[in-house]
Amino acid sequence: MQAIKPNIWNGVIREFQEFLPKVKDDSIVTLREGNTPLIEAVNMGEVIGNELKIFLKYEGLNPTCSFKDRGMTMAVSKAKEEGSHAIICASTGNTAAAAAAYAARGGLRAYVLIPEGKIALGKLSQAMMHGAAVIQIQGNFDEALIIVKEVSKAYPVTLVNSINPYRLEGQKTAAFEVCNHLSFAPAYHFLPVGNAGNITAYWKGYKEFKEKGIINTLPKMFGFEAEGAAPIVRGYAIKNPETIASAIRIGNPSSWENAVKARDESGGVIDMVSDDEIIYAYKLLARDGIFCEPASAASLAGVIKMHKKGIFKNGDTIVCTLTGHGLKDPDTAIKSSDKPITAEPELSKVVELLGF
Repeated sequence: MQAIKPNIWNGVIREFQEFLPKVKDDSIVTLREGNTPLIEAVNMGEVIGNELKIFLKYEGLNPTCSFKDRGMTMAVSKAKEEGSHAIICASTGNTAAAAAAYAARGGLRAYVLIPEGKIALGKLSQAMMHGAAVIQIQGNFDEALIIVKEVSKAYPVTLVNSINPYRLEGQKTAAFEVCNHLSFAPAYHFLPVGNAGNITAYWKGYKEFKEKGIINTLPKMFGFEAEGAAPIVRGYAIKNPETIASAIRIGNPSSWENAVKARDESGGVIDMVSDDEIIYAYKLLARDGIFCEPASAASLAGVIKMHKKGIFKNGDTIVCTLTGHGLKDPDTAIKSSDKPITAEPELSKVVELLGF
């Protein structure tokens, strides 16, 4: 009997090595990130109609449950290759979780600065469990980022925020996967925008696939900030950004200029959605069986907003990036849902409450 040859996914660095900076094989730090599903939305008809094909790039199924793993495997691998023994980042949560996990995997020390009281519990627990040194600052993400930049300049520690160019190299691989799964590029790609690295990275990935002749067209890139944290839309940095979507609660994005470039080159849009619109989309996705963190739902909220403006044509294919898993922020899920009903442990009481 012939043995079955295993089909093993090797992580984004090995799978897409032709498109990425070279890394010595023994320096690669991977948790087999990437290869996340592209799921067609099937229960959006009453809101958006049935004339559009909407696909959800569910990045919450990466190893640490967010898209950050794609960039972190590159950043940590290059740090290890270059002889670094420690990494540092500022974070609203997902970067901290990914940095801590990949540092642990690669045998490096991780230092994380977070805004005190402004990080979802699921993300903080990950960073702590993986052994990162976590410092809470009495300020916001932007202030934390200024500090870690200065630390990385003065001390032997590698900065792994998205200003590290290897981060965006890893993140662009999600665009490759979208094209491989669809066999073409979508007409539109919608993303949440916080520090603005993801929209920059996806656009880079799409362009590289087109330059290689793998796809024939490019999508229009549509990014959505939260209304209370929308510096790109408003045209100035927000000193005290506020939104329920903690992952995009950023007032001065590091990749601002490149995000605007991605928007303009693609003929796309960067706009904003309210917290109410985000929570509405968050619940709508949950009714389709997809549990994402609130910031992720900004992408679908953007689709709903643009649908109302009538910009789409029948048959358009739209991809929405869902950046993180819903379990990253269980508090918001609980607050946004109906409370459990309490009953006595009797069959008749339970049946009565069930409505049978």
